[in-house]
Amino acid sequence: MSLSISLQHLTKIFTKGKESFKAVDNIHLDINAGELVTFLGPSGCGKTTILRMIAGFETPTEGHIYFDGKNVTSIDANKRDIGFVFQNYALFPHMNVFDNVSYGLKVRGATHRKITDKVAEVLALVGLKNVENRFPNQLSGGEQQRVALARVFAINPNLLLMDEPLSNLDAKLRTYMRTEIRRLQKQLGITCIYVTHDQKEALTIADRIVVLNKGRIEQVATPFDLYAHPQTLFVADFIGQANIFNSKVQSFHDESLDVLTYGNYLTIQNPMHTHFSIGEEIALVVRPESIRLEPTANSTVHGIVRSCVFVGDKMEYEIELEPGHLIHAFIPYSHETKAFSEGDRVGIYIDPRDITALPF
Repeated sequence: MSLSISLQHLTKIFTKGKESFKAVDNIHLDINAGELVTFLGPSGCGKTTILRMIAGFETPTEGHIYFDGKNVTSIDANKRDIGFVFQNYALFPHMNVFDNVSYGLKVRGATHRKITDKVAEVLALVGLKNVENRFPNQLSGGEQQRVALARVFAINPNLLLMDEPLSNLDAKLRTYMRTEIRRLQKQLGITCIYVTHDQKEALTIADRIVVLNKGRIEQVATPFDLYAHPQTLFVADFIGQANIFNSKVQSFHDESLDVLTYGNYLTIQNPMHTHFSIGEEIALVVRPESIRLEPTANSTVHGIVRSCVFVGDKMEYEIELEPGHLIHAFIPYSHETKAFSEGDRVGIYIDPRDITALPF
């Protein structure tokens, strides 16, 4: 059984001496049963503190936490029926795999037969058959992470909480393990909250992403909507790479804007009907992969190539629009791709539908 979660006015203030710090600031969030939601943000944004309050390891200063409509704010952590996977796996080094995985079952008073069957079942689930007698120091990092998952799955929790679970693994293993975690989460139908500072990890694993900044929610959306339609400059800059064009509003229509940017007039889309004023300075957000480069004769916007790097699947250009203002363009590689060199003057083309207008 998975469960829904609701956070209402959730606030956490830490006090040391005479100094107070608001780590979490009036969070409102609803998570559906069976959903995998990631908390994403820079260090110190409050994501782990929220996770620890949901787990019952920290007590909110204000606000309430609901599981399936039941207020669990004051319920002890060991009575919340959750599984928690830590960054350092938290395996018992003096216990073998069997004893590590069966620990929660033994605490709950399960029979020997049930423990044996369940350990075999969850080890098979995570792809670790016949390792029951090994100790943690005899396992690779990926195997230790799977043992930590198996230990959680053994107790059949209604909620799985994961705090930077893959940060100690190398890049290739991290990619593999996040695929495995997503597969297992969907197979079991368990509600999962996954904390990470790795944007690519969040984009590839989540149903929805909660972007946090300084203890507050900046935006909650699906990975696609978050990337394609950021609602703030922080989100635009934190998720992927973003070019920011300083612009000024000239006129506006129902779903479009006329703007002046670096001496050029552009008409851009405004499907969200974001309210701007004539003469207001705004930011135009453009992803590097949305930029096309072409000969200067075909374009009204120009720049000078300051660097060009071939990275296998694409060419990465750094282009100076005017002194001190650089943008990035990622051009997919093919044999027909025209390569530009440092010092070349190039034309810049951007489909208006790929431009997002945001207030500063």
